[in-house]
Amino acid sequence: MSIHKLTAGSGYDYLTRQVAAFDATSKGHVGLASYYTERGESPGIWVGSGMVGIDGLQAGDPVTAQQMWALFGVGMHPLATQRLEQLSDDQLGDENIRAATRLGAPFKVCNAASNRFQVAVASRFADLARSTNLPAANQRDVRADVAREFFQAEHGRPPADERELAGAIAKLSRPPVQAVAGYDLTFSPVKSVSALWAVAEPQISAVIERAHRTAVRDALGFIETHALYAREGSQGVRQVNVQGLVGAAFTHRDSRAGDPDLHTHVAVANKVQTHQGRWLSIDGRVLFKAVVAASETYNTALEHHLRNLLGVRFAERSDLDPRKPAVREIVGVEPELMAHWSTRRHDIKARSAELSVKFQRDHGRPPTPVEALRLAQQATLETRAAKHEPRTLTEQRATWHAQAAETLGGHEAIQAMINTALHPTPAPWTSIDGAGCPGRRHKCWPQSSAAGRRGKTGMSAPKRTARSAALMSKPTRSMDSSTRSSPRF
Repeated sequence: MSIHKLTAGSGYDYLTRQVAAFDATSKGHVGLASYYTERGESPGIWVGSGMVGIDGLQAGDPVTAQQMWALFGVGMHPLATQRLEQLSDDQLGDENIRAATRLGAPFKVCNAASNRFQVAVASRFADLARSTNLPAANQRDVRADVAREFFQAEHGRPPADERELAGAIAKLSRPPVQAVAGYDLTFSPVKSVSALWAVAEPQISAVIERAHRTAVRDALGFIETHALYAREGSQGVRQVNVQGLVGAAFTHRDSRAGDPDLHTHVAVANKVQTHQGRWLSIDGRVLFKAVVAASETYNTALEHHLRNLLGVRFAERSDLDPRKPAVREIVGVEPELMAHWSTRRHDIKARSAELSVKFQRDHGRPPTPVEALRLAQQATLETRAAKHEPRTLTEQRATWHAQAAETLGGHEAIQAMINTALHPTPAPWTSIDGAGCPGRRHKCWPQSSAAGRRGKTGMSAPKRTARSAALMSKPTRSMDSSTRSSPRF
């Protein structure tokens, strides 16, 4: 699981941009034909125990763009527009309007494009460019001249020295701070799960997707129980319990490169209700600290559900960097196919290596861990291609099946891999060269000893086993059930 902040305004709209226009009922039920033939992603649904405090909506209801704008765009009730329309003319007083639209304090939304200083500098540049080429030195002079004018207008005097001028330029150039509208929690299974989901029969793929959604629900339950709080009092001195999260879950099917990548974004609103009824902001510090534990909860739950439903087996990969946390994949899914469908990761790694070499050439030393992280983030942004045109699931599956056949050597090889994954040999595998596996082509992930095994997040085997046993010993909701606090999605 990964996490990043969503800013107020339009920070959420990438979640809804490629949602398909399904022919859905008022309860959001979508026919199987529409699921396979509509272009774009499935519509999102509302999730979380905190939905009990949202009048007019409940967990499991479909998410609309208007509702997302109201909650994540401006920090109001998701149904603010509809609730306003229901007020009669004699009810349009301030108190009634606040009651209909407010959900705590609205977000302060700043328009980053309206930075007056940047607009003034750009205008000055344009005026000068019409008459002459503007060298870099003159560009700096223009920025300094505009900054002096702004400083003079604000303080009634010019900057005292170059240091004060530089500080003014930095302050004026800084983008306005946007309110945190929420947090995007992204749940992604390991690559073998997405690969098997992409090429298996539709009935098997549906079970895999259902297991993924249930594991997401398990992880959200962990977050609500252990990592969701608000703060109140002067300077937020007091941490308080809340009803639960209010979130919108969007399940996507592929990566930007078009590779199969089953994953779910849960946009958690920065609005939580205390047991006394107040709507406050989330204590983000606790949420960020719980990322590893929540990720491990998702990984463990997904393994549990897939093992029980399909009989697959997970084991560690031994072909990865031993210095990094181990990754557990489904035994029997071909490494070649997973590598073929990791285009995005390969692009990022290649660009990161190029940036690292350039950094060492420019600075005469290798980057520090913090600098390496920044270079990796830069590589991620630089290699991010525009989203491809929306495709139907039928089109995606046809493309993925053709790619798998080309990679593995034919349609029979695909079916053999699926059979190996769904019917693993009971005996433990000890090597990646296929020992103990039916067929020479189908390599199996090694089963390392319990003493040396580490989970995806780096947890040692005894701790992982103990925590997994505790997690799985709790009563597990049926995957076909639907409740207010734990919706089916």
